[in-house]
Amino acid sequence: MITKATLEDLTALNQLINSAYRGETSKKGWTTEANILEGLRTTETELKETILNTKNTILKFSSNNEIVGCVLLVDKTEHLYLGMLTVAPHLQNGGVGKKLLQQAEIHALELGLPKIVMTVITVREELIAWYLRNGYEDTGAREPFPSSEVHIPIANEPLEFMVLSKTITSPERL
Repeated sequence: MITKATLEDLTALNQLINSAYRGETSKKGWTTEANILEGLRTTETELKETILNTKNTILKFSSNNEIVGCVLLVDKTEHLYLGMLTVAPHLQNGGVGKKLLQQAEIHALELGLPKIVMTVITVREELIAWYLRNGYEDTGAREPFPSSEVHIPIANEPLEFMVLSKTITSPERL
C-alpha cells in the first residue's frame, strides 16, 4: 500500500533509507552506494524538515505494517523532482520501485506537472539503466556532487550527477 508519509514515520524512514543506500546492509541489494560513499544518506532532522515543507511529499510503500519503500517528490512548479527512491535491500527487484515510480507519475499528473526530473550519480550505471528502461532519458545535463559532512565520497573518480527526465502524459501500467 502506498500512502503519504507523516512525522510518525520519521524513525522508520530514516532506518530504511540509510540501510538501503549505505553500509553493509545496503550491499544485500543492487542499488547500494556503499562502494562510492560513506556516512549517512539522511537524518531524522533532514527528513522532518522535508516532510514539513509543503512543496514536498514522501510516499511510503508499506507491507505487513512495515515501511519497505519510499520516494521523495518535490513540486518544482514546472516539473516534479523525484529523489531518494528507496526499497529495502531484501525486497529489491520485486516491483516495489516500479510501483513507487508509477505513483510518482500519478502525483505529477494530479499536480498538473508534465515532467519528472531526477539526478543520479553517473557511476551508478545499473541504476541509470533501470531508470532508462522505465522511460527516463538522459538530458545531457550534469551537476556537481555536493561536498558535505554527511555524504563522504570514497570512490577514486570524482562524482557528479546525471539529470534524467520523463515526460508524463498518463501513468504507465506496470
